[in-house]
Amino acid sequence: MATKKKLRVGVLFGGRSGEHEVSLRSARSILAAIDRKKYDVVELGITKEGRWLQGARAQKLLGAASKGEVAAAVSSQSLISAASNPGTPTGLDVVFPVLHGTFGEDGTIQGLFELADIAYVGSGVLGSAAGMDKDAMKRLFLAAGLPITPHVTLLRSEWRTDPRKCTRTIEKALRYPLFVKPANLGSSVGISKVKSRADLAAAMDEAASFDRKIVIEQGVGGPGVKPRELEVAVLGNDVPEASVVGEIVPAKEFYDYEAKYELSGPDESVSIIPAKLTKAEEKAIRAMAVQAFRACDCAGLARVDFLLAPRTDGGKGNEILLNEINTLPGFTSISMYPKLWQASGLNYSALINRLIELAVERHKEKQQTRFEK
Repeated sequence: MATKKKLRVGVLFGGRSGEHEVSLRSARSILAAIDRKKYDVVELGITKEGRWLQGARAQKLLGAASKGEVAAAVSSQSLISAASNPGTPTGLDVVFPVLHGTFGEDGTIQGLFELADIAYVGSGVLGSAAGMDKDAMKRLFLAAGLPITPHVTLLRSEWRTDPRKCTRTIEKALRYPLFVKPANLGSSVGISKVKSRADLAAAMDEAASFDRKIVIEQGVGGPGVKPRELEVAVLGNDVPEASVVGEIVPAKEFYDYEAKYELSGPDESVSIIPAKLTKAEEKAIRAMAVQAFRACDCAGLARVDFLLAPRTDGGKGNEILLNEINTLPGFTSISMYPKLWQASGLNYSALINRLIELAVERHKEKQQTRFEK
């Protein structure tokens, strides 16, 4: 009996975004855990300057050879030609992009995969772009009737032309404390908590250095209230499922880049899985996570983040607000997305398998679409 051909999977990492190092961490974990008996694995790296590397040179970008069988160096053909010839020694059947942030989870690389007609893990062009752009994301959440934090969106050009007018616009719509964020960036890069007008200009300048659109959100719960930060992992294509709910207790005032990736030991942020919630709260949050996934037309995987705080409208109980969706969350073995599925009964290696299966499934479904008359 003929042996079943192994799928050739390209793990793509690095990239030009500010999350380059986070991407390398995720890729190292995936390359160490992926089932080499089931897949032929090709390392594909992108330097901070945007240069593409394959095989041994890509492994060098990781800083060390991955565990397990080391893939042979691949000829320097393009991804397009590799994708177009999956049956050849250097061809690819599936790409697993582990590119966090700009040019990786914003729809740009997904457009390349679509042009190449190759299966790939994660959301498509629309879902990736919507999940990356916090302004567009919030518009889709509102259209789906999902509760979100009050916010204002301004352009970098508006802020630099007339900062006083922008300040008036912000203060008319929102109250302090505020969170100022670049619309298109991840891992909490460029985000500032603003407690008064005195801190606003510096926060706006910081966010404007990372993106042309700036999202200003009202703090949840009001002054002196620290909302609980909850996260749910979603997995699937047309019939997505939600994991158990987890909670992050930030080491700092909020869960910024340093709290996520740089603090350790007693200063490290703590994750609680499952989060301590009422059954009603857990059910509502998991249902909202799936709704958010569908609202942004996501596929494969996403982590959906929530804020929970006592109601400010005089009502009893807590208010649950949808914060954002992340279509390519951190994917180290100790990142929240894999940990939430581990707690839900799906281990790290099995999760990688499932994501590759979903990529192939979605690509096959796409073949049912006609592109000509």
